[in-house]
This record gives sequence, structure tokens and C-alpha cells, in this order.
Amino acid sequence: MNSQDLPDRRDEPAGAPADAAAATGAPPSAQPEKPPRRGPLRLIGRTLNKAWEGNLFSEAAEAAFWQTLSLPPLLLGLLGSLGFLGEWFGSQVVDAVRHEIMAVSETIFSADVVARIIEPTVNDILTTGRGEIVSVGFLLSLWAGSSALSSFVDAITVAHGQYGVRNEVWQRIFALLLYVATLILLIIGLPLIALGPDLLPNVFPTDWQPTVTAWVNYLYYPVVGLVTMLALTTLYKLALPRKLPWHRVLPGAVLAMVVFLVSSTGLRVYISWITTTGYTYGALAAPIAFLLFAFFIGLAVVIGAYFNAAIQDMWPAKMTRRQRRKWRRLEMERAGEHLPAEQDQLAAQPTTELPVPPGRPAQAAQPALPEHPARPEHYGENGHPPDRTDRIAQPGTTPGESGESNR
Repeated sequence: MNSQDLPDRRDEPAGAPADAAAATGAPPSAQPEKPPRRGPLRLIGRTLNKAWEGNLFSEAAEAAFWQTLSLPPLLLGLLGSLGFLGEWFGSQVVDAVRHEIMAVSETIFSADVVARIIEPTVNDILTTGRGEIVSVGFLLSLWAGSSALSSFVDAITVAHGQYGVRNEVWQRIFALLLYVATLILLIIGLPLIALGPDLLPNVFPTDWQPTVTAWVNYLYYPVVGLVTMLALTTLYKLALPRKLPWHRVLPGAVLAMVVFLVSSTGLRVYISWITTTGYTYGALAAPIAFLLFAFFIGLAVVIGAYFNAAIQDMWPAKMTRRQRRKWRRLEMERAGEHLPAEQDQLAAQPTTELPVPPGRPAQAAQPALPEHPARPEHYGENGHPPDRTDRIAQPGTTPGESGESNR
């Protein structure tokens, strides 16, 4: 048998089953590939893979560090501004906000952290820090306080692969503006959260006030959690240069809330157990506990961003009308920029005419041959090509006679 008669299997993939190809009547390379499965387990695995590749714990530790440094400037800007509101609306507003901050802190942090870090800082700012609100130090505190938010913005853009799309200087300024907007909302919202449960029942009739008070006490913390989730969703949306729809970043906010609640509860149980055993870190116990709480806050926010990125990879969001209009405008601008350049290139190209030898005149252009066949009058009789006898007459005879003599 000649070697040319053997089939060439070099193009077949290694380990391709010949029986399957023969059964389907198609070569192995033409077999359709199965689409990847898209289920909850695959989504969780993709989230963990992206978070591990993105160095999740380092980003959470960085966020915890900047949160620790940003806490005093944040409280200075928040409580210092509330001090001016207290002069306008009464001292009960500041006292209610202070009480609310302590209550929320006690539900999140351990008692040691609240008693040794948060409460002394709040009291010190409320008593001596109001005058610093109009100083240059307050402006510096805005820059320092926005560092934590800047670390969150960087981590969210890294998770979605959009880090570097926005200019780095502008991204830092953007974090500062976002921090100032958050500070203004907190200045307005904290008095409402603190005084709302007490003032809201007074709006209703006297017979309804006990029922309204019971519902307010029942729905207070769920509403606070819902507002926090809305704030996280807003952060996930605004932090991205190429923004996603609101409903596409909501799952990450829900996951971040769940992760933080579970981790903070576990940390509180662990700290309580350590305290009962008598093993403590001494004077460093409160700072270490606060750093751990800040670490879990950063971990929750970052892992929520990676969860949104994994959802976007598996189920890409459709372009909105605004994005489609922007994309079409950019394409038209690019086409308008390339068209003059192409015209200049065509004008600059040299002609390809052949040179004429010296002493020889230039040949005139040959007329184009007709594309249609010759008409019947150009042929002989009955529309057939002329016979040889019609073209060449015999000597001494006419063409017709020569034809007769031939016949």
C-alpha cells in the first residue's frame, strides 16, 4: 500500500473519538462544543476565583487601614457640622445624634471598642472640635477622610477590570467629591434617623399613636439596613467609569450586607469568648478589635464588587439607550476622523501609468469591444455565418455560381 493512500490524521485533535465522528457524519473538529453551565455553584466559584486573583485580603486590609485613619476626620466633619445645627435647632438634636451613633456602634462593634475608641472621640469632638470646622485643618480632614472611600473606589474598579479607565488624579478627586456628598447626606439624614422615631407618631391622631410607635420600633432597624443597602448600591454604581444598571449592582450590595452581618456577629462572639477566658491583648485589645471590624467592612464591600463582576461576566448586561447613543456618536466621530486621512492617502499615491519609450508616440486608447454578439446582417443569408464560397469567389464565376458548381 502506498503511503499516499493512508488518511492524514495530523489535523485531527489528539484523542478525538473516531466512532463519534462517524456516527454524526462530521469530522471531529466540527463537533459542536457544549456551552458552559451557568448555575449558582459556577457563579460562586467564579466569584471566589476572581477575588483570589484580585488579592481580596490585601484590598480589604488596605481599606481597613484607611478606615482607621479616616474615622477621626469623618467624625470631625460630621459632628462639627451638627454642632452648628444644634445652635440653630437646639442642643437636643446633637444629643439625639450622639445617642444614635452610640446605639448603632454598640450593635456593630464590641463594647470595648465603643467605650475606649468611639465614645471618647465623639465626646471630644462635640466639646472642643466645633471651632475647627472653619479652619484649614477641616479642609485637610476632608482629604484624609476621603482616603477610605478612595480605597473602596479603587477596589471596585479593579474588580470590574476598569482600573485606569478613569484618570488617577480625577479618580482621587472623584472620591473626595463623593465623600463630601456622603458627609452632607449624613448631616441631613442622621438627625432624621435619630429624631424620626419620636416625632413621627406625633403626626398621626392620638388614637393611632400607640400603633404607629409599635410599627416604628419594629421597622426601625430594617429601614436602616435598607438605607445602608441603597447606599452600597449607589457606591457600586457611581464608582465605575463604565456604569452598570442599578439592578445589576444590587446583588453585590445584598451580599456585602450579609457578609458583614455574619462576620461582625462572629467577631463579637469571639471577642466575648476571649474576654471570658481571661486571655486579652491588654491595651491593644480595643485597637485590634476595631481593626478587625474595619477589615470585615472592607472585605464585605470588596467581595460584593467581585460578585457583581462575576455576574457581569456570566450574564453581560445589555447596553442602555444612553450608552448606545454615546457609542454611535463615538463611531461617527471616528469615521469622520478617518475619512479625510484616507482621502489624503489616496491623493498622495503615485499613478501607475507605464512610461512611453522616447521617439514613440503615445498609443490611443483602444475602443472597447461590444459585449453583445454581432447582429444578423453581419452574417450570411438566413443569419448564419458566411460560407467559404461566399467569401472566396471562384475565377470566372459569381459567388452564387461557384456555389452551384460546387453542389
